[in-house]
Amino acid sequence: MEDILSLKGKVALISGAGQGVGRQVALHFAAHGCSTVIVNDFFEKRARSVADEVSALGSKGIPAVVDVTDFDSVMKVVDGAASEAGGLHILVNNAGNAGPSDKLDDLPPFWETGPDEWQRWLGTNLYGVLNVTRAALPAMMASQGDRSIVNVISDAGRVGEPGLVVYSGAKAATAGLGRGLAKALGAHKIRVNSVSLASINTPGVSTMLDNPEHVKKMLRQYIIRRVGEPQDVANMILFLASEASSWISGQTYPVNGGYSVSQ
Repeated sequence: MEDILSLKGKVALISGAGQGVGRQVALHFAAHGCSTVIVNDFFEKRARSVADEVSALGSKGIPAVVDVTDFDSVMKVVDGAASEAGGLHILVNNAGNAGPSDKLDDLPPFWETGPDEWQRWLGTNLYGVLNVTRAALPAMMASQGDRSIVNVISDAGRVGEPGLVVYSGAKAATAGLGRGLAKALGAHKIRVNSVSLASINTPGVSTMLDNPEHVKKMLRQYIIRRVGEPQDVANMILFLASEASSWISGQTYPVNGGYSVSQ
């Protein structure tokens, strides 16, 4: 049977792909025939390392080292990488920051914070998505065939997180941004969807997972009583990036072990 998840001939850009979920998405894409994977990360060593892993799987890996919160730099780097790749068909807005999940109780309440603290959450989680999407769209609109944008958000943006009020708002805004873009870009045959995550076993939550009592308490909220793995997320993103989902746009898909059902 034909591989309905094939990305043969496609060029993809993944932000925050130097580790965790982004890295796994890059490897998934390469394993399913993506011709070129542009690997963005803030750290050059991580971007080049994952780009090398992509190349070892038979795709072309291009490192794109840039801070996604820097609009001018993002425009320049993304345009250069897309030009080198000869187009752009898939964008995965994965870059984000929340901080260690086991430290939420130590954060000040919203009413004791101000713009300086808010920018920590809004910079990467919202403006980073705006910057990378804006930079990627000219190349995507000029490319042919099925094209797809996937935004990685958080269940904090769907159900709220009292320790991360502004982060929750940024992720909710990204989901709304995706729905608006889906309508704006439909005529250009570019689909936009979001994937909403609960806790995933990545370096960002490693401290939390070292605490058995914290993990036990957390898993009581999950119908499938295990922590998510990067491949769980990459499987869904691969589907939404491929032509297997060619009639799906403007949607948000939870990948969360049933967390939202238990709320």
